[in-house]
Amino acid sequence: MANKITVGHVHMSGCTGCLVSLADNYLGLIKILDDYADLVYGLTLADVRHIPEMDVALVEGSVCIQDHESVEDIKTARKKAKIVVAVGGCAASGNINRFDRGGQHNQPQHESYVPISDLIDVDVFIPGCAPTPQMIRNVCVMAYLLLRGSDDQKALAAKYLKPLMALAKNPIASKANFNTLMQEVINVGLCMGCGSCAGACPVRAISMEFGKPQGARDLCINCGACYSQCPRSFFHFEVMDEYEAITDIINGAMK
Repeated sequence: MANKITVGHVHMSGCTGCLVSLADNYLGLIKILDDYADLVYGLTLADVRHIPEMDVALVEGSVCIQDHESVEDIKTARKKAKIVVAVGGCAASGNINRFDRGGQHNQPQHESYVPISDLIDVDVFIPGCAPTPQMIRNVCVMAYLLLRGSDDQKALAAKYLKPLMALAKNPIASKANFNTLMQEVINVGLCMGCGSCAGACPVRAISMEFGKPQGARDLCINCGACYSQCPRSFFHFEVMDEYEAITDIINGAMK
């Protein structure tokens, strides 16, 4: 298809779980690569040495600021890409790489790892550790529609991406922990007891008791995964109002 967008996967410091989640789309990933996107960069998926020009950069992992090559790579990705997407907790919040336990300083070997938004402007966050395959797939489809779709499709894609774009610009999101979730969501009556925060916590510091999340502060590593995963931390009515239309357009695109 001549009207494809170009996509690159930029791998920084992480466990590669987000790449596994991307690959877990199976035939859906093949459909995206067949009809909507050309993969022009990816250390494990494309034989390209240097980061090229691209429409969308999917960035996985946090950045070690003592590693000159990593710092230059993430800056190059920002220059070469129209849209930069922080995929997963490490890219979005630093996640377990921060390893800030109990209010103490990071371990020396982890002290220099930061989320990519500390170094470059990020357009979209995809929260999760790792994000679901469906979430990555949906963002890829919506990015295509935003760049190549009709006016109606662009408007719908913008509504879908708006909360994730707002999350990328929220200074709290890249530095949040369970305390932030408590203050911003739970204590103000927004928590609906869905358990997303508990499911997202990589160290199992959050449990559900009587329908509400409870955090063990001595286990919390200040990764921000719980805040980014909570649907009420970046809630937008635009998506709720267009849920059926968004679902239909994604299902139609994947047929």
